Amino acid sequence: MTWRDRDGNALTDYPRPSVAVDVAVLTVRERQLHVVVVPSERGPALPGTFLRPSETLADAADRALRTKAELIDLTFHQLRMFDDPDRDDRGWVLSMAHGAAISARSLAPTTESMPIDDSAPVSTLAFDHGTMVTEAVLDLRDRYAREVDPALLTDAEFTLLELRELYEIVFDRALPKDTFRRHVIGSLEGTGTTSTAGGGRPAELYRRASNPALPASAGSFLLR
Repeated sequence: MTWRDRDGNALTDYPRPSVAVDVAVLTVRERQLHVVVVPSERGPALPGTFLRPSETLADAADRALRTKAELIDLTFHQLRMFDDPDRDDRGWVLSMAHGAAISARSLAPTTESMPIDDSAPVSTLAFDHGTMVTEAVLDLRDRYAREVDPALLTDAEFTLLELRELYEIVFDRALPKDTFRRHVIGSLEGTGTTSTAGGGRPAELYRRASNPALPASAGSFLLR
């Protein structure tokens, strides 16, 4: 028996959009937030693809990262659905945007990326991918306001200066040294060793604590 709604229409009577996935992969290069981009017929774009039959959105996103950007086993999550009927001039296409972040150490030197200014890419991306990048940046900031370096963009061991510099890159603003230390120190563990990188005064090295969650006050401080 064919299912029909109250108006007598079957599922096949309704027009169906194509469904795509796009992934905004953020990283830090040259002391600035970047997003991974790939070439397309419409210029730089996020790694993306169309959903195949019997494929989940996560499977499609993983495939896009693997085939378009040569990124394997990258952790990502959904941001939101982009459903403007006119977002793609090729037809009616919905896209589920995903966000991810990866250390530059894990990227190949040939991986293309575009700098981000404030929360937007410095140049135009294809379709509405620039807006997707902004969504990913805001999502990253929200996560960094709740946990110490959740994407592991810095080394496993770091000085407070190195951690603060990373946070200044993520939030795109200067952060007072003492205030920053007060908010994060309870979520760190000292290693008992020091770093003399840069030839200056030895600085204590820290790592993320077993529970790296930041206090609520850190969110108010970082997201203002």
